Amino acid sequence: MAETARQKRITGRVMHEFKHGELKSGPGGKGGRVKSRRQAVAIALEEAGASKYESDRRNRRNLRHTERKEARGKTAQQEREGKAHIGASGQRESSRSMGGKNARRRTARGKKAANTRAHRADGHTKQELYARAQRRHIEGRSKMTKRQLENALGLH
Repeated sequence: MAETARQKRITGRVMHEFKHGELKSGPGGKGGRVKSRRQAVAIALEEAGASKYESDRRNRRNLRHTERKEARGKTAQQEREGKAHIGASGQRESSRSMGGKNARRRTARGKKAANTRAHRADGHTKQELYARAQRRHIEGRSKMTKRQLENALGLH
């Protein structure tokens, strides 16, 4: 089973995707939707780099691959919720110029960009964006930041 906290988080995310019918099998998801819980568990452990059927080298490779996928915001959960990357919130930026590929720390430029976005002339408040998301039945809206709501609504 998953050993580290990171592996547990990845396993949890994959199982979440399975429960919501978003987990796909095969390269690029071309194998179709996963219907078997056992297959979902196998995919989760492989993505987390904790499979007992893979070598240590292959497990490390799988974990690095998954981390890159999460950093780019390419998981089904992130795409559905309109998130740029894992932990995207507040004044963090996901672009390389604003603090790196997965932006672990807040940068001066990121703070300035976030402040500018918050006080932009377009006049959308978070409450207005939330109301629009509610009308369009966007899932996961209650946990989204203002920036994520903009992305999900396609306003950005």
